[in-house]
Amino acid sequence: MSDTKTDGKVRKSEAEWRKELTPMQYAVLREKATERPFTGEYEHDPRKGTYVCAGCGQTLFESDQKFDSGCGWPSFSKPAIESHVDEERDVSHGMIRTEVLCSKCDGHLGHVFNDGPGPTGLRYCINSASLRFIHRDDMVAQGYGDYLDQVG
Repeated sequence: MSDTKTDGKVRKSEAEWRKELTPMQYAVLREKATERPFTGEYEHDPRKGTYVCAGCGQTLFESDQKFDSGCGWPSFSKPAIESHVDEERDVSHGMIRTEVLCSKCDGHLGHVFNDGPGPTGLRYCINSASLRFIHRDDMVAQGYGDYLDQVG
């Protein structure tokens, strides 16, 4: 059974995650896989709206912070709300990187690098499989009215 503890974290069994996510979403969000570059559905998506976690629905990134970095994955200069993403040191695959996770469900999103555009200088390189896009006109109908009030 799905559970949200008093700390706000979403906790589910692996069986629940497997049932709710596609195989690619599960591999990325729960097993820290990476989709192949230039294959994700949101890499060149020009629509205006909000990207939320495909695992738990938490708001993560806004389309107005998205840019074409040429790296093969959707790239953002900053999160929609800083506290909605966590960062951890990642030393896998013989590299030292900063992993980006959803702060609500601990789902793996991608990595952040210090080679992005101003003013942040950051590039949040995010797997499309970890995201779900909500068009700005659909935010209230999908239950994100409070978020819109918060971000203006």
